Amino acid sequence: MDNQFILSPYYIDKPAEHLKRFAKAGWQINEVDLPDTTNPQDKASAVHKGIADKVEAALKEGKRPISVAGDCCSTIPVYAGLQRAGLEPSFLWLDSHGDFNTWETTPSGFLGGMPLAMMAGLGEQRMPDAVGLKTIPVEKIILADGRDLDPGEQKLVESAKIKHIKSFEELKTYLFNGPVYLHFDVDVLHLDDLPAVNYPAKGGPHASEVAEVFRVLKDRLELVALSCTIGVWNTRHNDLETGEAKAWSLFELLF
Repeated sequence: MDNQFILSPYYIDKPAEHLKRFAKAGWQINEVDLPDTTNPQDKASAVHKGIADKVEAALKEGKRPISVAGDCCSTIPVYAGLQRAGLEPSFLWLDSHGDFNTWETTPSGFLGGMPLAMMAGLGEQRMPDAVGLKTIPVEKIILADGRDLDPGEQKLVESAKIKHIKSFEELKTYLFNGPVYLHFDVDVLHLDDLPAVNYPAKGGPHASEVAEVFRVLKDRLELVALSCTIGVWNTRHNDLETGEAKAWSLFELLF
């Protein structure tokens, strides 16, 4: 299957022009006119509508959509686009964080810590509603790693009965049911390999471990869509370029 890359140079509701350096020939650049509003969700939703449209179009052309963006909220329109094209894949979320907060559990109020809960039908629904996302059944969601959960978030993951795989090694033998949409937040990597992140979490898999798992997953799974959050950088860190290249080279193993 041919891949259709979709690059959205935004970090939630703000332009992130530096992400354009990833673009190559044939990539679609999802740039929009942000609405004149103070509500960050409405600005993000303008970006999301473009992603959802492009994901749906790619699938209808027989291509696999690969979304590259600055934050994890961009997964909402990817799955919405899959649904529009008649797909309801399992959703494999690879992240050091769960992004499973709601307004009631979040210590920070950060929207980027909420998208997976939103997609499961919990908490804030403004962004899912904007792209017509239907709630993803919890039995289709697999959180992998998720080593840095807020206390209330941890309880919510448990009460929602989200499948939480804490070991990357387990992914090599986990039995997925049907097609899979895989999301990779680069900050899942161990800080020894990727220290230049804004939201560091101790522990986690090393790049060599992730590479081994990705090679297995590529061979084992029917990956109908991929996405990567790669805009989480502390741009003042002196190891930014090395870490960025390492993270991207891992993601490339999946396609």
